Amino acid sequence: MYAFAELLDQTFLGISLAQYGGAFGAILGALIIRRIALYFYDRLLLPLADKTGSEYDDLLLKCLRRPAGFLVTIGGIRLALDILKLPSEPVNLLRFGNALTQVLFTCAIAWALFNLIDIFDKYLSNWAARTTSTLDDNLTPLIRKSLRVFIVFLAIIMTIQNFGYSVSGLLASLGIGGLAVALAAKDTLSNVFGSLMIIFDRPFRVGDWIQAGDMEGTVEEVGFRSTKIRTFAKTQITVPNNIVANLGINNFSRMPRRRIKLTIGITYATTPQQMRTVVERIRTLLAEHPAIDQEFFLVNFTDFGASSLDIMVYCFTTTTVWGEYLDARQDVCLKIMDILEELGLEIAFPSRSLYVEKMPGDGQPVPEPGSPITTTEKGKA
Repeated sequence: MYAFAELLDQTFLGISLAQYGGAFGAILGALIIRRIALYFYDRLLLPLADKTGSEYDDLLLKCLRRPAGFLVTIGGIRLALDILKLPSEPVNLLRFGNALTQVLFTCAIAWALFNLIDIFDKYLSNWAARTTSTLDDNLTPLIRKSLRVFIVFLAIIMTIQNFGYSVSGLLASLGIGGLAVALAAKDTLSNVFGSLMIIFDRPFRVGDWIQAGDMEGTVEEVGFRSTKIRTFAKTQITVPNNIVANLGINNFSRMPRRRIKLTIGITYATTPQQMRTVVERIRTLLAEHPAIDQEFFLVNFTDFGASSLDIMVYCFTTTTVWGEYLDARQDVCLKIMDILEELGLEIAFPSRSLYVEKMPGDGQPVPEPGSPITTTEKGKA
């Protein structure tokens, strides 16, 4: 017994074996307590939270489970360091041990806060799902990522401070370095601000058919740096957001109705009564057509063209789907052709009349100006 006590009094690096054993026991006890605590945590608290009607308490317990277990382990490490009574000479191990436990405690708190952002994100997502605006849908992931970056940055700053370094000097250095980085990455920053302008201004969203400058297609993705547009040729255009934000956006997907605008030219052989009849028939056609919006349409004889009498047809379809719009436009055009055929009218095509005068002395009578001796040439444009 005396020999065993004498063995425990043996020292290594100024610390007795008894202290090493006590430190080891403290850490082992902390691990056992952690395992027992997590057992009751999973068997009691989690089932109790499942019985409530809220999903937030379930998410809260799941977010805190692993950080809470880590805190128990840190408590064992802190107790072990107190038992070891680390020396401060020739190396200040006591200060290092205190700093280590503070760093571990900071990491545990940061871990818990990092996980708790999931609850905040869940709340924002549920709130955004109840609104009709797409702005909050785009802001939710931005807020989540910003908060997590802030927590990680704050944990790093506190860790550096716990090890005895000057945070103020570091922040000043980061300020100067940040200025240099900002100047070097001004295009990247302008793209980020461009993405924020797109999010807040909402000129388009994913799935919209847009035209921006010479680019036209469907928006596939709106990122922090660029916007991806799928063209109708099935190619993909990646455009930096600072360029998109400064372009005029023509959003075809936000049309409430699609326009049909036609100019029908019929021949000059048409009589006034026939013109009145065809205009009225086309108006009736539009008023009875199920694919034409009835709030507004126009049908009028508008111009005496160079080779035709022009009728303007101006209306809107009830659908905005491109294929359905083309079907409706085709049906309107075909029925207008049926009306013209029933009335015996013809669609005019470009023509030109040449008036030929015979000069005196060629053996032919000299016609009076404007005489009916004319030649008409007609051809398709």
